[in-house]
Amino acid sequence: MNLLSKPFQLVYANSLDAFIPEIWANESVAILLENMVASSMVHRDFSTDLAKFGDIVHTRKPAEFEAKRKTKADDVDVQNAEATDIQVPLNQHLHTSFTLQDEDLTKSFQELRATFLAPAIVSLAQALDKITLGQCYQFLSNQEGGLGLSAAGTVKGYMLATRKRMNVNKAPEAGRSLIIGPETEEDMLSLDTFTEADKVGDDGTALREASLGRKFGFNIYQCQNTPSVTVDIAAATALVNLTGGYAAGSTSIHVDTAGSQFENKPGDFIKIAGDNVAQRVTACGSLSTQDIDLTISPGLRHAVVDTAVVTRYENAAINFGAGYAAGYAKEIVVNGYTGAIPVGTLVAFSTQDTPDVPIAGYYCVIATTETAGNTTGITLDRPLAIAVVNTDVVNLGPSGEYNFAFNRNCLALVIRPLVTIPGGLGAMSAVASFDDIAVRVTVSYEGRAQGILVTVDLLCGVATLDTALGAVLVG
Repeated sequence: MNLLSKPFQLVYANSLDAFIPEIWANESVAILLENMVASSMVHRDFSTDLAKFGDIVHTRKPAEFEAKRKTKADDVDVQNAEATDIQVPLNQHLHTSFTLQDEDLTKSFQELRATFLAPAIVSLAQALDKITLGQCYQFLSNQEGGLGLSAAGTVKGYMLATRKRMNVNKAPEAGRSLIIGPETEEDMLSLDTFTEADKVGDDGTALREASLGRKFGFNIYQCQNTPSVTVDIAAATALVNLTGGYAAGSTSIHVDTAGSQFENKPGDFIKIAGDNVAQRVTACGSLSTQDIDLTISPGLRHAVVDTAVVTRYENAAINFGAGYAAGYAKEIVVNGYTGAIPVGTLVAFSTQDTPDVPIAGYYCVIATTETAGNTTGITLDRPLAIAVVNTDVVNLGPSGEYNFAFNRNCLALVIRPLVTIPGGLGAMSAVASFDDIAVRVTVSYEGRAQGILVTVDLLCGVATLDTALGAVLVG
């Protein structure tokens, strides 16, 4: 039942009526919708069917048809109206919990909303956006731009290249969005194209509100949860070693005598000057007088010249004796990396002999734990797709900003209502749903803490529907 259709009064000063879970649930949905950015723009699959963690939901990739030609003598060519079934596990149970102490119980609902509920819901909105934008790494086969090179003089060209990439992939022009990070936004807002009212045609709104509006076929939004890594984590460098260099599209390169730094490093991420996008080493040839051949994926976006610098990026390692099973969704303990792994970092897993090469195995770091300045734990944008064992290599990607361009049907964010707790069990709960979002609020008394425990949670899963409908503008 949609609780938003039920009238309620928001003022309950000095009354336990302020803790009615239906009120909190309705307000939670409203606040969540106000604060979602990227997660509000992708395909959302929702029904009122109650679900539990681990359930599988079947969503669908839209059907594709081809126009046919006929003459008067022909019958029509009937095509199968079938949409591709995509299985999405509901494997992300997000929650924020807090305890209201005795002194809070005298406050009105408006005060509790502003002080506690709104910040709690904002944390869920941020988590949903990190989960959604973290999926951009699964679209790196469609990356354009230059890592660390975005500037006022280059960003327009990067946008046009991204537009071309999506046009070539036949992504529908209607409903395209581009989510950018703060660095790229600064570059764009320094251009007259994005700010001068006579060029923008918005009567100055862009300049007053720093809104980027619709440009080059994209609805453009800034989101602070866009993967953006400003700390360089380079491990070693070598030089391209071929007199004529390599053409765009090349998937194998030869590097010079510093190639010993790349020996036995399949799975590592690299960046090549002139190409300037994230590449992954899928195979290493044998050393020959300290030179080495590297096979890379997805292949050069731009031609590179002889002696172009090849940068290899750092690794960490799994540090948990039992390893982690496929589907593991919480923090992963790591070691072997000195310093802090930045939130937003591109991650993949491999052993030295059998790297997990497919882009579908790429993840985004959305949270970290640090001890004495070193990262000891990472949380990823989604649960593990494969099992990893102790000492498996954690490959870390190049620094830069990974802006996400997409049509809404590139991803599915599936949300299902959680079961409410029956009355009489020492807690009250309610679920509210609106605009394909469902939030549960549970209120209970904590005897030991001498306060009221409030938990706001939701159940979701995310899946890629079509990699042709998204691209990454790196900057």
